Amino acid sequence: MSFTSIRQAIIEDADNAAMRDLGYLPLYAAGPRARVAIVGQAPGRKAQESGLAWNDASGAKLFDWLGVTEEQFRDPDLFALLPMDFYFPGKGVAGDLPPRKGFAERWHPPLLELMPDIEVTVLIGGYAQSHYLAGRARRNLTETVHAFRDHLPDVIPLVHPSPLNFRWQSRNPWFLTDVIPVLRERVGAAIA
Repeated sequence: MSFTSIRQAIIEDADNAAMRDLGYLPLYAAGPRARVAIVGQAPGRKAQESGLAWNDASGAKLFDWLGVTEEQFRDPDLFALLPMDFYFPGKGVAGDLPPRKGFAERWHPPLLELMPDIEVTVLIGGYAQSHYLAGRARRNLTETVHAFRDHLPDVIPLVHPSPLNFRWQSRNPWFLTDVIPVLRERVGAAIA
């Protein structure tokens, strides 16, 4: 399979018919020379409608945490952006709905097979961590992120960079002092 054929298969998949009807395209980025994979939850409404992942305050914070410019982040020769679902899942009672089950299991492997140079995978949030750290994640997201060294050098779990997580960050100052410098160092080395 090629990047083009995988993208077309995602668009044509019957499970994505409702997204097609809304005019949505799958929102991810992947290139054969990508060095860092960013695995998040799913696009938000704004990202899906604009067709640009991480184009909000969360994205700006993520660029800062990674120590990269937006231009670097959007370069598919450097970064692959692979959310757990490539489509906005809709609104729920308490925020966006979770990514659809089975989506990442179906579409991530063929894409990752085409990206042999990935050196670092950044897992943002509980859905990505539960999937990629199956059996190795801790009891909850905070404990998994705090134990980030358990997954080095190739995987780094993070909390979501949402501005709404300011309380979590204030209760967990080790995140900025311990995790972020290692994240920047690993990402910087991978894309150098």
